[in-house]
Amino acid sequence: MDDLRPKVSIIGAGNVGIRYAYALMMQGLCRSLVIVDLNKQHAEAEVMDLASGMPYFYPVQISAGDYTDLSGSDLVVITAGAKQKAGQDRISLLKDNIEVFKKIIPLLTKYAAQAVWLVVTNPVDILSYATYKISGKDSKGIIGSGTVLDSARMRFLLSKHCNIDARNIHAYILGEHGDSEFAAWSTALIGGTFLKDYCPVCNRCRDYRQTLDSIFTQTRDFAYKIIENKGETSYGIGLALARITEAVLKDENSVLPVSSYVRDYYGVEGIYLSLPAVLNKGGLRDILRLKLNEEEVGSLQCSAAKLRQAIQKAGL
Repeated sequence: MDDLRPKVSIIGAGNVGIRYAYALMMQGLCRSLVIVDLNKQHAEAEVMDLASGMPYFYPVQISAGDYTDLSGSDLVVITAGAKQKAGQDRISLLKDNIEVFKKIIPLLTKYAAQAVWLVVTNPVDILSYATYKISGKDSKGIIGSGTVLDSARMRFLLSKHCNIDARNIHAYILGEHGDSEFAAWSTALIGGTFLKDYCPVCNRCRDYRQTLDSIFTQTRDFAYKIIENKGETSYGIGLALARITEAVLKDENSVLPVSSYVRDYYGVEGIYLSLPAVLNKGGLRDILRLKLNEEEVGSLQCSAAKLRQAIQKAGL
C-alpha cells in the first residue's frame, strides 16, 4: 500500500491544511495522503475525522505521519506556521514563520527532495524565496500558492457584476500576495473579449473604471473582511490549492498565477512573486511574458521592491 501514487504530503494540520486535504479527497486527486503536524495527536484526530467519510469519496490511503513518511511524495504542501489575525498584514508574520521554516526545510530536503514543494504559509512570496535559499533546491520545484486565490476572488466579483459565469472570465491579480498586489486589467478577458472593450458597452455601470477600482479594492481586502468576522480563511485557499495540485499531479501544463522565482521580468530579478506560470509534474515550466501597460509595470516593480526590502530585513 505504501507505493500508492500520486502521493501528497501536507505539513501542518491547521484549518488550511485540513480544508485542503478535504478538497483533495473529494476531488480524488491523490491515492496516498500523509499529514504531518507538530501535534501528532491533533493530526491523528483530523485523519480519523476525514476517514469517517471514506465510503463517500474516491479511494485514498490517509495517515498522520512523521517527516520520514514523506519519502516518495509527488507533492509536499507546507501550510504550517502562525496564522494571520484581525488587523494584521501578511508581512508581519515573517519573523515567526521564518523560524518555523528553518526547522522544516532541512527535513524536506532529507526526506522529500524529489517532490515538488508548494508553499502556502504567509508571507508566501518571501517564504517561498526562503525555502529556495535554505534548501538549495532548483527553483522550478518550489512554488508558492501566490495570487491564485486572489485572482479567483476577483473573477468571482467580476462575475457578479457582469452576470457572467466566472469560468468564462480570465483575469489576474499579480505581484505580492498582499497589500501591494495589483490587477492586470489590460490583459483581462471576458469570453475572449478584452475587458477594456467589454465594459464600455455592457451598460451595467456609469463609470466602469471606478467600478473596476472598487472590485480590486474588495479583492485586496477580501481576506481582512473574512478574518475580521470569522477569525481565519481556509475554504477558498483549500480549493485553490486543490487546483494547483491538479495542474501538477496531472501534468496539465496549466497557467496559474503562482509565486515563482523571477528572472528578468520588466527589470524584476531574483525574488519570488506571482505571475502567470505554466505548471506541470516538474513544478514550474515557464513564466508567461505578459504585455503589461506602463501603470501595471510600475505596480509590479513597486511590489517587487516591497518584497525585496522585507527579504533584506529578514537577512535572507
